[in-house]
Order: sequence, then C-alpha cells, then structure tokens
Amino acid sequence: MAARAWIETDETAKEMLSRVLTKSPPFQFRPPLHRLPLRAGNVVEITGPSPSAKTHILIHAAIDCILPGQWKGVDYGGLDRLVVYIDLDCKFDVLRLSHLLKLRITEAGSGLLFDDGEELHSLCMKRFLYVRCYSSLEFLSALKTLHHQLVERVVEEEVEEGSGVHCLMIDNIGAFHWMDRAVSSAAKSLPGCNGRRGISLDSIVEAVVREMKKVLVVHPMLVMVTKATVLGGDRSGSNDVTQNSSYREFMPLVWQSFVTHRLLVRAVDDDSCEQTRYLLEWLLSSPRSFVERFLVKDAGLSCDL
Repeated sequence: MAARAWIETDETAKEMLSRVLTKSPPFQFRPPLHRLPLRAGNVVEITGPSPSAKTHILIHAAIDCILPGQWKGVDYGGLDRLVVYIDLDCKFDVLRLSHLLKLRITEAGSGLLFDDGEELHSLCMKRFLYVRCYSSLEFLSALKTLHHQLVERVVEEEVEEGSGVHCLMIDNIGAFHWMDRAVSSAAKSLPGCNGRRGISLDSIVEAVVREMKKVLVVHPMLVMVTKATVLGGDRSGSNDVTQNSSYREFMPLVWQSFVTHRLLVRAVDDDSCEQTRYLLEWLLSSPRSFVERFLVKDAGLSCDL
C-alpha cells in the first residue's frame, strides 16, 4: 500500500515545474553570457584562437558567482556562491580578478564605506578556490580530490546545504593535449607494450570525463571550460561569424559528447575602433544563432557596442 501511494501522482505538472525551477533556477549571468539559460549539469565550452578573451569571460562569470545578491542593503546582483577555478594554462592573473572585483563593488555600492568595501572584497575572494595543474596527471589528481576539498570549504564557510559551489571553471582544457599525444605515441613504441592498455590520449580524456561526472553527481554545478583552437577558413576582417564558424576540433569524441553548449570567440578587425573587438557566437543545433560583440576594457567586458 505504501509503494502504491508513492507511485501515485501527488502533484500537477505546474506544481512539479514550479518546484524544480525554484530548486534549480537558471544562472543569471551578465552579458555576453545572458542569451541562454544555463543550469547545474551543463558543460559550456568556450573555444577560440589565442588570444580571444576566453579567460576574461571566465573571470567575468566568476565575479558574478562570488558576489552576493545583496549585502548591507546594497544590490550587487551576484549569485553568492563558491567558484572552483582549475588553471591548466598556468597564466591566471589573480590581481586582475581582484581589480575587476573591486571595480564591481565600487560601481554597485558607491556610498559604501571603505572598510565595508574591503570586507566584502575579502569575503568574495574567499569564495574563489584556485587550483593550478602542470600536467594531466595533476589535473586528474585535482579532480579526484575535489570532492573532499569542496566539503572542507563548505564546512569552513558554513555554507547552507544546497548553496555551495556554483561553478567549476577549467582554463584551457586542451593545454596538455599535444604533450599527452606525444607521450602516448612514444609509449606504444616501447618493447613489451604490445597488447597492453597503457596511458593514451583517449584514456586520459576518458578518465577526466569520468571524474568530472562523479563530481557533478555529488556537487551539481555549472561547468565552464575554455579551449584554444585553430579556426578554419579565411576569417580575417569578416564580421559575419554565422557564415563561417568552422574550427579544427582536436579533442576526442568522449569529450565532445560531454559538452552541452559551445561558444566560439574570436577577434575581428575594426578600423573604427581603437581597441580589439571580439565576437562571441553560441553554436546551436538550431538554425538560429546568437552573436554578441564586446570589448575588453580596464573595467572588464563591455558589451555596449
């Protein structure tokens, strides 16, 4: 009888949607990441040639996450969550993050006292967990121990249940691709390796995806990664990215199938603008495509073009 009661419908579709959407609301990022609703479990890949402001986009989103929604009566429009940033490029500038965060705090709370601004800045920086890896093995080790680090951080910060880590960011997922490819090719030529499953490029990526899936089961969060790639075709001087959005994919299929959203970023030539202008395109399966134009200024990303 208890099993039958559990199986029977006890809520309408409207009630179910209201419950699910309230429990897991979409992430409200500022432009240029505002076009599509992103939720926990989504894997967003930001790809483009180097340099194309991919790391700046991650910093932009990270600040949205670590800032509070409201603090001491001031509306900051943040998500009030923790961020895990895994740097595989080993070039992350934490001073740039701190500078942009201070500008956002000053912009929102113009009447805020200096001590209050410093207190909020310190609070937000504590929500930013930074991990640097120098090889694929270190990256795998970081993913395997990530659960324990997150549990410790949530306990230290006394974060309420269900409001812990909001976003996992990985800068340059293909940083060790060519190194791993060379190692796997060299390993195959060693004597005694015939018929044995050793370290290969595919096995490393499979392990990365497997560990990330394990983390997402325990800690549902949005995953945002950047990837440097080579664009196909002649794209110089062309502002119509929707007509020629091909790029050379080098990651194994197991990674390609893991990604749920893809964004293509590139710099474009514009003689009328002194600064470099960037285009961001959402690569969707539908015919419709979203294209955003932005600049990278001292105060961060500017989409008022």
